[in-house]
Amino acid sequence: VQLQASGGGLVQAGASLRLSCAASGHIFRWGSMGWFRQAQGKEREFTAGINLDSGRTAYEDSVRGRLSISIDRGKKTVYLQMSSLRPEDTAVYYCAFDRSATGVVSSTPVDYDLWGQGTQVTVSS
Repeated sequence: VQLQASGGGLVQAGASLRLSCAASGHIFRWGSMGWFRQAQGKEREFTAGINLDSGRTAYEDSVRGRLSISIDRGKKTVYLQMSSLRPEDTAVYYCAFDRSATGVVSSTPVDYDLWGQGTQVTVSS
């Protein structure tokens, strides 16, 4: 099972991007998918997540209303639609899978078992 993140890039403040996380193998039946980000010199932090069973979503406070997570089960892909981007959103974005989640979304990185390789998002002012 692998996760492949893509869609990052260099954009100006206020622009939009859509990140994709494509999964291979037998997942997307239960558990949670999350997006985390890590800015240079900072710890990895939770950004958004969605539970595959309940559909419940969760967002970090600073991105709520600007970022939206969604699933295409047929394509086994999770998307992170990012709008009104700010320079402080600059980071490497990682998707991750928590196979043990039951109806809820964890914001703790150690709860996630599988990680994608990351995609760089750079927002210029």
